[in-house]
Amino acid sequence: MKSSTTFTTLILLTITSFSRASSSSTENFLECLSKQFIKYSSISNDVHTPINSSYSSILKFSIQNLRFATNSTPKPQVIITPEHESQIPPVIYCAKKNDLQIRTRSGGHDFEGLSYVSQVPFVIIDLFKLSDTRVDVAIKTAWVGAGATIGSLYYRIAEKSPVLGFPSGNCATVGLGGQISGGGIGLMPRKYGLAVDTVVDARIVDVNSRILDRKSMGEDLFWAIRSGGFWRNHCMEGATGGCSENSHCFQY
Repeated sequence: MKSSTTFTTLILLTITSFSRASSSSTENFLECLSKQFIKYSSISNDVHTPINSSYSSILKFSIQNLRFATNSTPKPQVIITPEHESQIPPVIYCAKKNDLQIRTRSGGHDFEGLSYVSQVPFVIIDLFKLSDTRVDVAIKTAWVGAGATIGSLYYRIAEKSPVLGFPSGNCATVGLGGQISGGGIGLMPRKYGLAVDTVVDARIVDVNSRILDRKSMGEDLFWAIRSGGFWRNHCMEGATGGCSENSHCFQY
């Protein structure tokens, strides 16, 4: 890797947890969604409930730890697979209104199950369809959807340049949203730092359903979504390796 560069995650959803749901929460949630979307058909193909044939395959798609695929594992009431960021704010609004917790999956595996298991009624927003990657070799940057995997990002960069690269992990199935929000530990931290050290911009949907970029979210939130709190504290506790923050448009 003779030249260093920049690469970016387009959307990282910072969605918090909400309280317990009532017995009719699923029906109310779906009714709320139908009212929020003028044409429900615009998202109906992206809404999956246990009665849909697609539900099981989508739920198990990125589960790598089979202990979370058992019948006793808590299952989401609904899985949403948005195709555009504009579909996400109504989902957040309706989940809050109906006291449903939200779990967010960014397209890759999660060995701890934190992105698809909860002990209270919940819905999953699965971002695997938001995986578009746009590499600009001239200015050495890229916008990357939070649902892309590390492997797909590496592939898209290699398509455009034999000398540019991105300092991330060595497991191709890890999702960029999770990798970036966790710091982005790779194989070359001493020379290139962590993946988050290359992030120069991001687009997020916050808990109030606002779509924000770095300018509109402010530097404090931008620092926080780039795993600022976790990695700063970890490094101050004496951890070895690169110290970083964390989130999405990268720059080497």
